[in-house]
Amino acid sequence: MSKPALKSVQFVEVTDDSDGQRLDNFLFRFLKGVPKSMVYRLIRKGEVRINKKRAKQTTRLALGDVIRIPPIRLDEATKVDVDRGRYDYLNRAILFEDDILMVINKPSGLAVHSGSGISVGLIEAMRALRSDLAYLELVHRLDRDTSGCLVLAKKATALRGLQADFRQSGVKNSRLDKRYLALVKGRWRHGERRIEKPLNTDARYKGERTVKVDKDGQYACSIVSPKQTSSLASLIEVKLLTGRTHQVRVHCQSESHPLAGDSRYGDMAFNKIMKHRGLKRLFLHAASLSFYHPQTDAKIRIDAPLPAELKGMVEQLF
Repeated sequence: MSKPALKSVQFVEVTDDSDGQRLDNFLFRFLKGVPKSMVYRLIRKGEVRINKKRAKQTTRLALGDVIRIPPIRLDEATKVDVDRGRYDYLNRAILFEDDILMVINKPSGLAVHSGSGISVGLIEAMRALRSDLAYLELVHRLDRDTSGCLVLAKKATALRGLQADFRQSGVKNSRLDKRYLALVKGRWRHGERRIEKPLNTDARYKGERTVKVDKDGQYACSIVSPKQTSSLASLIEVKLLTGRTHQVRVHCQSESHPLAGDSRYGDMAFNKIMKHRGLKRLFLHAASLSFYHPQTDAKIRIDAPLPAELKGMVEQLF
């Protein structure tokens, strides 16, 4: 039996809580239980409109905007029940929390949100675990295989303030400092190196997004500092001054130092050696994050300790 979600067109006015939020994130909450693939399809087809005009999924909402949401019928129940016991470990991964913010040491292998065949991501799991919170949104994103500092907002005001800093990033904005630890192939011989290579983040290879260095791409800047080196591999710290998709992985690959465990941009022979030594994941960790609190403007630094499996590799190699 079909299950009606919305029987008729609805017009929803944007309030303070949604001011500055992306259209897709707004719809995920408003149409709770509707598959994300369906939400994106409605946006692409122009059935969702803002102030009577077509909009993109990344469009930022403004106070007073009127969103048209079409009738929706689901052929089957789509609500995803989250097994709280399965994700309870995330409560122990919280690095910082106050009235408006939360920072989690995200584990590798867990997507930050559902979609593309993933029914539960970190944000869905945390909403289930923290059902006492009326509002919880991702401030930024990390790749599924990357671990480390991930910021969540518990208030719309916090989301707007921090997302502005993350969008401007570190080249023109000293309010944000993002640093990653990565293990790369070979001995890093460059010392501290500033890599400025534009990236095409819309490239495709065999139907999948594959970022590549491209003179016509978006400006991207990384500062790489070696921490420990050997003939086999080097532990490096990467300070991101821009936040392009797969930036650390592609910049390091372009310097002939691909990341360990990187199945997309890595070196297969090197990955095989690392796997034999016990590495079962991408060695990329968002190790530290400094930002200014959106309410008090106090500077906050969060450090995420290396997961045991990565710490073990470092101890074994160096």
